[in-house]
Amino acid sequence: MSDPTKRKKSAALRICMTAIFAALACVSTFISVPLPIGYFNLGDICVILAAYFIGPIYGAVAAGIGTALADILMGYVTYAPATLIIKALMALVAYGVYRGMKFALKTRKLDFLSRLLAALAAETVMVGGYFFFEAVILGFGMGATASLVGNTLQGVAGVVGSTLIASAVYFRGDFSKGTF
Repeated sequence: MSDPTKRKKSAALRICMTAIFAALACVSTFISVPLPIGYFNLGDICVILAAYFIGPIYGAVAAGIGTALADILMGYVTYAPATLIIKALMALVAYGVYRGMKFALKTRKLDFLSRLLAALAAETVMVGGYFFFEAVILGFGMGATASLVGNTLQGVAGVVGSTLIASAVYFRGDFSKGTF
């Protein structure tokens, strides 16, 4: 039989970690560079890390809520619903690809490659998701196309930042018993 107090502690810990990662995603989204259409930010790093550290469901909740809240606070209210969905999907994809690669490779030596490919897949969801959303809102012309550059830059920052941070934490061993 499992101990119900352990389950409660685990649920409480996951809820706290979800809140922490939502706050980190929100705050890191404020670290931004304005572009002609939208902005380029560092929130994707926390989106991907949330998926790695707290799993697909809690990571998706943290990613979606944290970044959508940042959109609202920064005045991009129109983007908040799309951000909620896109960032949650990013976390789900990052976790799924990472776990799938770990299972397929069956070696810890290539963990860096698993994280890199997972981050690339997640950022592809982000670039494609915002392109689709902006094509609906702004049209396929200059509106959606112009934002591809900024979203791609943000994607590169997300891939590099999340892969490096996750690798540093992984090699240090701080999360050896967690989702990682």
